[in-house]
Amino acid sequence: MNVAKNLLTIARYVLNLEAEALIKISEMINIDFESAVKAILSSKGRVVVTGIGKSAIIGNKIVATLNSTGTPSLFMHAADAIHGDLGMIQPEDIVICLSKSGNTPEIKVLTPLLKRAGNKLIALVGNTNSYLAEQADYVLNATVDKEACPNDLAPTTSTTAALALGDALAVCLIEARNFTGEDFAKYHPGGSLGKQLYLLVDDVCVKNKIPTVLLNTKLKDVILEMTSLRLGATAVLNTDSTLAGIVTDGDLRRMLNKFDNIAGLTAADIMSVTPKTIEKSEYAVAALNLMQDNNITQLIVLNDGAMYGFLHLHDLIKEGIV
Repeated sequence: MNVAKNLLTIARYVLNLEAEALIKISEMINIDFESAVKAILSSKGRVVVTGIGKSAIIGNKIVATLNSTGTPSLFMHAADAIHGDLGMIQPEDIVICLSKSGNTPEIKVLTPLLKRAGNKLIALVGNTNSYLAEQADYVLNATVDKEACPNDLAPTTSTTAALALGDALAVCLIEARNFTGEDFAKYHPGGSLGKQLYLLVDDVCVKNKIPTVLLNTKLKDVILEMTSLRLGATAVLNTDSTLAGIVTDGDLRRMLNKFDNIAGLTAADIMSVTPKTIEKSEYAVAALNLMQDNNITQLIVLNDGAMYGFLHLHDLIKEGIV
C-alpha cells in the first residue's frame, strides 16, 4: 500500500465531506437566523456563548470573533454555569448555546434557568428535535450527516459546521453595524495586522536630515549626500524647492553603463524624473504595496504635493508591517 497516497486520499475525503456539510447547512438557514441577528443588534446587553466539550472550544472562538468585530461577548462554560458562573449573565444579555446533541445533562439543567431569567436563547445545535432546540427562542441548524472521524464519533464535521455558523453570524453583524476597517483597527492595535490598519506614512517616515540635492549638483556631491544619510537615494529639487526627480543606487549603476566619462555629470543627468511618491496621510501598508508593485525600496513622502520626507522599506520592517 502506498501510505502517502492513502493519507492524501483521507485528507481530501475529510475536506470534501466537511465542505459538503457546509453547503448543506447554508441551504438550511432560515428566518430564525435572521431573527437571531436582529435580536443581537437590538439588545442592550452582551452575547454570552456557552457549551461544553468541543462545543466550548468553538464557543470561545466565536466569542473572540464577536468581540473583535464590535459585538461585546463573553464565554461561560455550561458546566461552570450551574455551579456559580450563571451570575455573570445580566438581564439584557442574549445567550448562544452550542451543542451537537442538544440533550446533554448540563444543557438540560442550564436551559430552564436561562428561560426563567428571561434571557433570549439562541440554540446553535446539531439536533433540531432536541430539548435545547425546543426551548430556544431561535434555532441555528448545524445538523451534519456524519463526522469525518472514521468511527463517526470524534467531533469534526459538526465542530466545523458550528464554527462556520458562528462566522456567518459575526459577518452579518459586521455588515449590519457598518463595521469598517478603521473600527476593526481600534480592537487590533497590536501586531502587524493592527499596524496595517492604523499606522500612517507620517508615523514612520524620515522627516529630518532628508537627502536632497539640486539639479546642478555635481555627481560627487550627489553620492556624498546619498551615502551620508544612508538611505540609498536622494531627492533632486528645483531651485524653488519643488521636486524634480530622484537619484537612487540603481540610477548610479545605470549611469556607469551609459556614460564613459562621468566627471562632468550632475544630478539632472542621471536622475529618474518620475519618482514614486506617497502622501504622508496614506496608510503605511499602502506604501509597502507601492514598493512591492514597483520593486523599489524607498519612496519620497509628500505633504500636499511638497517634499516632506523619505520612507525606506527598512522603516516598515522595523515597525513589523512586512
